[in-house]
Amino acid sequence: MMTVVTTVTLKDEAGSQWDRAMHKRVRAAAEMDGWVAVQLLRQADDPQRRAIIGTWQSREHWARWHDDEAFRATRAELAGLEDGPSNTVWYDVVEEQD
Repeated sequence: MMTVVTTVTLKDEAGSQWDRAMHKRVRAAAEMDGWVAVQLLRQADDPQRRAIIGTWQSREHWARWHDDEAFRATRAELAGLEDGPSNTVWYDVVEEQD
């Protein structure tokens, strides 16, 4: 399994709209082959910062999701709400406990 952590900073007053669009994207991702789990996080001391922590069976599954129409449909909307580029880091899952 692979976990990808993406962090973004939102434009002022964009939080609610970004959250709604991302929730829609997450619901669609949950239907994709290879999807495991996701967390959407708001930074406690900076409410304009968000983190998306997604776990997939493989990086290839994640890449297929990024080619999916449901993903592409929200790309422009979300990018327009973000203040600058996002940062993405990949991790191999070494251990997982529920």
